[in-house]
Amino acid sequence: MTIQDQYRVKLRTPDEAVRVIQSGDWVDYTTSVGFPTLLDEALARRRDELTDVKIRGNLIFGPIRTVECDPTREHFIYNSWHCSNYERKLCDEGLCNFIPMVFRDVVPYYRHFLTVNVAMMCVTPMDKHGYFNLSSATGVARGILEKADIVILEVNENLPRILGGFDEVIHISDADFVVEGPHDPLPEILPAPPEPEDIRIAEHILPYIQDGATLQLGIGGIPGVVGSMLAQSDVRDLGMHTELCSDAYVDLYEAGKLTNAKKAIHRHKGVTGIAFGSRRLYGWLDQNPGVMICPLEYVNSPHTIAQHDNMISINSCISVDLFGQVTAESSALRHISGTGGQLDFLTGASMSRGGKSFICLNSTFVDKKGQRHSNIVPHFHGDIVTDPRSQTYFVVTEFGAVNLIGRTTWERADLLVSIAHPDFRDALIAQADRQKIWRQSNKR
Repeated sequence: MTIQDQYRVKLRTPDEAVRVIQSGDWVDYTTSVGFPTLLDEALARRRDELTDVKIRGNLIFGPIRTVECDPTREHFIYNSWHCSNYERKLCDEGLCNFIPMVFRDVVPYYRHFLTVNVAMMCVTPMDKHGYFNLSSATGVARGILEKADIVILEVNENLPRILGGFDEVIHISDADFVVEGPHDPLPEILPAPPEPEDIRIAEHILPYIQDGATLQLGIGGIPGVVGSMLAQSDVRDLGMHTELCSDAYVDLYEAGKLTNAKKAIHRHKGVTGIAFGSRRLYGWLDQNPGVMICPLEYVNSPHTIAQHDNMISINSCISVDLFGQVTAESSALRHISGTGGQLDFLTGASMSRGGKSFICLNSTFVDKKGQRHSNIVPHFHGDIVTDPRSQTYFVVTEFGAVNLIGRTTWERADLLVSIAHPDFRDALIAQADRQKIWRQSNKR
């Protein structure tokens, strides 16, 4: 049977393909623009026939029809490994549950512990050899597909074909069904325009980045600002080794700053695991021999990260307490995003020769009532700790960058108070004193 014969035999409509899903099944949607919109819509049409179908995904930008058609969650129960803004709103409405993880371990979780009855995801059109490219979902996709009892591939004609190191493709012989259909253009996922505080934070980080450094720029506005400012700087020969490839790397490439020429491993290639952003980004990634997409269990492994000299990891967070604990995933008990790869890259960059890890946040936020609050707090009240105090490296606000490595509790308190908003410093000092992590000689 030829490749094209296999394709025709396995071709189904979305409604035909999802008939294999039964009540009680575990179904996987993989991640971001790998989300199978046609199959999700077809499954939602089966709502009244099914109960307790449990769905996993992450960084999906919506709408997820199986969730929105079932507000009682009697039929479909959606769960996310890492929440997008859309999934965060689902959490607020009680329509999404979070699965704690670090990204390098997601596929091993599947391999050793989890059940996948049906996996379905978007892929590029099949090539002449019978391979579908897993595109921007490569970081987790192949491991999930291999664990599934049934694999359904949804061909999305808009996906970029991203060249890989390994596990970036799946062959027609490994698929059970294939579906086709017209798709909307890929969603453009861009950070909000930078605030003045974001620019000042980036200015505090730039002096630490030298020629030949390798960059990981995490999710959020501040890492993107750093990338844009580096594109206008005098720094040269930067490298890319990152969980997420965003538009900031296109800025660096077009400015001649991103060459990957000085990397210790994968020289002349930028490495990533997932990607989302603008259509300009998707066009840059498409069949680009200068980019290599790989599974996150490799990309996010601290051992892999640490092989890059002068590895620079830049991530955002929500809050830091005076002990140096970091939360990037909740505000008290309200779920916001997830651990993702922040802890992976914090660990790996700290192990790198000359490496540095920066956790960034604005010093304050304004609530819905217009009241300003400090994002540096005395101690957490139910907030989920993303980075333990034992691993926190640089913390950066618009008021400066401080290095917490090897510091005592009272030194940490002093350093963190120094980058808090001035309006809150006295109250933080008073609370640090009550917590017995303040020396009287610290007081300024």
